[in-house]
Amino acid sequence: MSGRKRIQVDESEWYRIQRKAQQLKEVQRNIPRLIEDVRSQTRADIDRTFAGVQQRQRRHEEAVRALSDQTRQLEADTTRRLQQQAADLHRSLDETAGRIREETRRELARQHEETTRALAAERAERRAEMTRLSQDIEVIKAGEARAEEMVRAWLADARTMAALIADTLPHERYAPGALNRLTGRLATVEHNVAEGRFEAALAVAQETFHSLSDLRVDTEHRELERCSAQSEAVEALVRVERLIAGNEQRPVIGPDGEALAGYRLDVVHWSEGEFDELRQEAADALARARDDVTDTDELRGLRDQEATRLEQALGGTVERAGMRHLASQIRVNLADAVAQTLSDYAYYDLVDGKYENADARGSYYAKLRNGANGNEIVVDVSQAERDSDQCVIRVLSYDHDVTAEAELMDRARAIQQALEADGHRVSAPECEPDTPGGGQLPTPRPAPHPTPRPAPRPAEQRQSRKAAE
Repeated sequence: MSGRKRIQVDESEWYRIQRKAQQLKEVQRNIPRLIEDVRSQTRADIDRTFAGVQQRQRRHEEAVRALSDQTRQLEADTTRRLQQQAADLHRSLDETAGRIREETRRELARQHEETTRALAAERAERRAEMTRLSQDIEVIKAGEARAEEMVRAWLADARTMAALIADTLPHERYAPGALNRLTGRLATVEHNVAEGRFEAALAVAQETFHSLSDLRVDTEHRELERCSAQSEAVEALVRVERLIAGNEQRPVIGPDGEALAGYRLDVVHWSEGEFDELRQEAADALARARDDVTDTDELRGLRDQEATRLEQALGGTVERAGMRHLASQIRVNLADAVAQTLSDYAYYDLVDGKYENADARGSYYAKLRNGANGNEIVVDVSQAERDSDQCVIRVLSYDHDVTAEAELMDRARAIQQALEADGHRVSAPECEPDTPGGGQLPTPRPAPHPTPRPAPRPAEQRQSRKAAE
């Protein structure tokens, strides 16, 4: 008859020790190189972003030169201030590339507020100038031709400013519909001019121009804010990308928390697809960060939430890969222990040992044969469940002669006692359901400090057993 006995081994203590040892130490050791890699890539992104800013500001300079005398100086001063703000931001981001910290963000925020206050003061000055000109009715009354000339100058300046905003700034992102509303006022100005109402036309033309100027300043300011958030998001995600690349291979950690010489953990293989999924998620997040369509709030979310989540997920993926690798070694260790017990107890010799489908991530099988009668036993060591801290040992007996159920159970108990003597916590053996001998097995528990070792070849296992005898 044949028999199938099941013993469950709980490796929770060994797993606890290993989890304590599994630290991203290699990342810490490589911090200097990591920072340099991130700095190099981030600077390239910063330069790309600010090349667009500089090109836009050159077009603003050209547009300002086309304004009338009454507005050119004010807008030229504003343009220079915006250029200086962009240059300061570019320099700060370049100097801190690869190591942006909270204090850097605070300094950038301080500079931003200073510029905001200065620009607000300039806007107030422009408003005051507008009021003064609006009240100079005597000038308007002095001659209709002169009045019309002034209105048309303001109207032309407003048209120039509207075109500049429409062509160079993402105004709809920050003030949806504002430009259309303002340009709509210019039709009112033209209507008043046609009717000869120059006083009313001048007031509307001036107000519209200054509102357009404010829209330009606000949009430029908020776009620079977005550029800053983009640089920070890119840096955070480039760092994650480099961390992922640097953790494809990891040292194998022993029970003492030290790396085992000569062993490397292939995280990509042992993660069973998790690592590749994580790498793709990081690539997608980085692509969103580099996309100029991504708004400021989303960029901050990528920087603060997504980059953090991905880095934490990397640690979990590396740990699970390490534990799966460890579990694979434990399956070999347990199969070896069972084979040794069967050799001592019933004179079975190991004739073969291999992983299911030649994949070390699967179950491990050891085949033993009794040379005297030809009876065979297959030991199947499997994970109880995916990423479980328990192993299940199945002992399948294939006997040519008739073996009593009591004898089969005695074998299983001998295996249980041998594992317990090694320090494993194990369940009492039971028969699997729906097999000759029927029933189901209990839960064994492992030795707290099994030493991971590579899967032994059958010849090596036989030699070690004979040496023990």
